[in-house]
Amino acid sequence: MSLASLLSHWRAEPTIGGNIVDWRTIPARPAQTAPFPAGLHPLLTNGLTARGYRQLYTHQAAAWKHAQQAENVVVVTGTASGKTLCYNLPVLDRLLRDPEARALYIFPTKALAQDQKDELDQWNAVFPKADHIPTATYDGDTSPTARPKVRGKARLILTNPDMLHTGILPYHPKWDTFFSNLRYVVIDEMHTYRGVFGSHVANVLRRLKRIAAFYGAKPQFILTSATIANPIELSKWLIEERVALVDQDGAPRGPRQFLLYNPPVVDEDLGIRASVTQESVRLAADLLAYDIQTIVFGRYRRTVEIILNYLRAESALEPSKVRGYRSGYLPRERREIETGLRDGAVRAVVATSALELGVDIGGMGAAIMAGYPGSIASTWQQAGRAGRATDNALSMLVASANPLDQFLMRHPEYFFGRTPEQALVNPDNMLILLSHMLCASYELPFTTGDSFGNIDPDRVLEYLKYLEESEVLYESGARYFWMADEYPSGNVSLRSTSPDTVVLHAWDGESWQVIGEVDSASARWMVHPEAVYMHEGRTYFVEELDLEEYVARLRPVELDYYTQPRRDTSVTIMEALDSAQAHGTAKGYGQITVTNQLTGYRKVQWYTHQNLGIVKLDMEPTELQTTGYWLALTPETVTDLQERGLWSNAPNNYGPNWNQQKQKARERDNYTCQVCGAAEDGRAHDVHHKVPFRSFAGYKEANNLRNLTTLCRTCHRRAETVVRIRSGLAGLAFTLEHLAPLFLMCDAGDLGVHADQNSDLADGQPVVVIYEQIPAGIGMSERLFDLHDELMLRAYELVSACKCSDGCPSCVGPGGESGAGGKRETLAILEALNKHLTAR
Repeated sequence: MSLASLLSHWRAEPTIGGNIVDWRTIPARPAQTAPFPAGLHPLLTNGLTARGYRQLYTHQAAAWKHAQQAENVVVVTGTASGKTLCYNLPVLDRLLRDPEARALYIFPTKALAQDQKDELDQWNAVFPKADHIPTATYDGDTSPTARPKVRGKARLILTNPDMLHTGILPYHPKWDTFFSNLRYVVIDEMHTYRGVFGSHVANVLRRLKRIAAFYGAKPQFILTSATIANPIELSKWLIEERVALVDQDGAPRGPRQFLLYNPPVVDEDLGIRASVTQESVRLAADLLAYDIQTIVFGRYRRTVEIILNYLRAESALEPSKVRGYRSGYLPRERREIETGLRDGAVRAVVATSALELGVDIGGMGAAIMAGYPGSIASTWQQAGRAGRATDNALSMLVASANPLDQFLMRHPEYFFGRTPEQALVNPDNMLILLSHMLCASYELPFTTGDSFGNIDPDRVLEYLKYLEESEVLYESGARYFWMADEYPSGNVSLRSTSPDTVVLHAWDGESWQVIGEVDSASARWMVHPEAVYMHEGRTYFVEELDLEEYVARLRPVELDYYTQPRRDTSVTIMEALDSAQAHGTAKGYGQITVTNQLTGYRKVQWYTHQNLGIVKLDMEPTELQTTGYWLALTPETVTDLQERGLWSNAPNNYGPNWNQQKQKARERDNYTCQVCGAAEDGRAHDVHHKVPFRSFAGYKEANNLRNLTTLCRTCHRRAETVVRIRSGLAGLAFTLEHLAPLFLMCDAGDLGVHADQNSDLADGQPVVVIYEQIPAGIGMSERLFDLHDELMLRAYELVSACKCSDGCPSCVGPGGESGAGGKRETLAILEALNKHLTAR
């Protein structure tokens, strides 16, 4: 059986073919090859032949040529196109010719570093023993006893930005031989270094170059990236040097079928579609029945485990052939799964975006994305995991009920016609820059006249004097020294999340065994007391979560349900640092607290998805104390919008008969959810308007029993998603959420957005808050406050220029599948907030 025969079956099967809203064939592309370079070291030429290579792809040959001309290179080609060889050939060639030369490989994750270590071991295996190049990983898993040996003997070090920042640069005297002979620095998966994280990494690279220069070295850089809109720009931000771009992919590609699949409607009255999880399992099971090796991407860790359980039950394969892959698995588990995927022993893997990056798993026959990954770039990256040389491959996006997914199903050209997003960084953000200047001053004292990266000596001196006045540096003889005993990099986190992890101990009947780990930020909702935790298809009951010792204790169980946490989020102001009246609004910025409270969990039955009950929990809330920028619409603005019929944020007044009609509907429906069948249990079910209340001229027609149905909270949320009417305030929040990163040169994930029609931040007025996801903030909120007028103008231009009729992902966001967008209302708000428009 083949992929072609399965696709023919799907076309003919109405329950599948009828749900495929777009089917595109991306044509095959032949290989473009070049001979081995004439100047390549003979051991590499022989090694290539021994490893089965006969020629290079043209992009590999181009990267070699640029490297030999002493140019910095950035390689941007497709998934599994052989980017590794683009840097391994020039690096290994140099190390073979110069026994003193050293190289540093930087990967965003430890898993990628270990994967590349295996690749380098294979090269050493084809070299004569006398010519082996000592290589080693140096990261948080490297034992203290092994570290001196690595520093002393390894000529090629594989690490990550965090370890470079805290474990290598502050101790550079111990690495003097390595830095003195550093010839190459490789930065793999460059596209992951964006936003605040990328801005930190750019400064770590400034410090790296500064230390290398101190030891007399000027390394050459080779960078690789997935497809993004601005690879040259990002490269220059990171290394502050000219780069040569290699983006003509010479690797062969077989024909690819790209399908957009919208699950069928299972409740015509409510417009509810079949679960994206169940439909993805159904399609993956078909692929496995045809012996097509498959990867299924889930957006969340819990989704991965649920799909894994269902797929194992649905397919006829033994569990060892259907695996999960996500953060929290132990390194040995991940290595075992990766090996099984490469040699074909594992026939399916369900993964988060952890497998989106370049870990070598070979070419899969099919890739299913259970829900839109969130960006054009990530979608193509995940889709590219399918494809083995010139074989036919399948990539399939299965839509969820999310309005963004449904918009793509209605407008496939939006997805296929757009280029991947930009990756933005701002290394000169004042707080980030100053924190790394402190780190750099500990590593090597600054001298008057020094530059720091591309920051000229005059500005550097200005910053040094500021730090001296702040009593963190002291000046002596035109040199600036770090004052404290401990090194500063230990207090500077490159990432916004905590590095702490909660270790998961499971009782095996005789002793406690470590089965995995969870980052501390996620532990409260993943392994809270009484949670059902899923790991590689097994279920565990959480007996205890100890956040002081960072340990959770679990016992294996067989249950007919899993748990879903219930969380509430609130935003409160601590201190307004500045405020001012703006046109149609009051703007402000200051210190805020974002509180997340786990209030309990819901028991959900496997397969039926029936709500088996809600259990309350009493857990301490978590607080993010950060800074935020907000705008509050004035009462005059709101009144004007209401009078013009352009304000739908006011809560519905369901009329005087609402309580009576709601009770009648629940009685008629026997107090059970009309979708999943769950009976009321301690909480009255919701009563839902099949056609939205606002669609009627009066309350009597809207509240007619024929238009009412009883739903549990979960099913009510699903039904509301379908008929969602996006308000103007929500549309404004969506627009600003996507526009602000362009002004701040940060990543969308660095910011949070909160819209409240009755906010405590502004005495009950409608508010949109944009807050920083970094504790204490790094000054972005103040910048938005200063840019308020321009931000409002650009938001108006963006929305008014968009050609959509009623909202889309490019402007105010889409409404529900059967609902409405908020473009008209959002435009009215933006007109009120732009002085030059209202003055017309």
